[in-house]
Amino acid sequence: MPSLPSDKFSIEIKVHEADIDALGHVNNVVYLRWVQEVSAAHWAAAAPPELQEKYLWVVLRHEIDFHKTAFRNDIIKGSTWVGEHHGAKFERFVTLQRAGSEELLASAKTTWCLLDAKTMRPKRIEDDVLKLL
Repeated sequence: MPSLPSDKFSIEIKVHEADIDALGHVNNVVYLRWVQEVSAAHWAAAAPPELQEKYLWVVLRHEIDFHKTAFRNDIIKGSTWVGEHHGAKFERFVTLQRAGSEELLASAKTTWCLLDAKTMRPKRIEDDVLKLL
């Protein structure tokens, strides 16, 4: 995974009781949900309403590595940035760290595809979208 750029987007996430599994820590599926939440929050913060209505994103592939466990009441810092793009696809990177210590909990690389919201067909990523990401 490439190093974190200085212009990455970040949010904080609180671990809730429902996130904890039988082993007493955050379940792996929850980390994946957080990857999606961080990614969606970035698009919602970066794109004006007219682009959010015009385009949708779908995931084509997730690759996730689990490094450390998170626990009940932890605060997680989720950060994201984008990588290369080709046609309608681009790669997005997400790191999940324990807030305060910056201890890396999980890292992910996800391939996203841009869709035209009306036709639901893939749409080449143009400059209007690229400059936001």
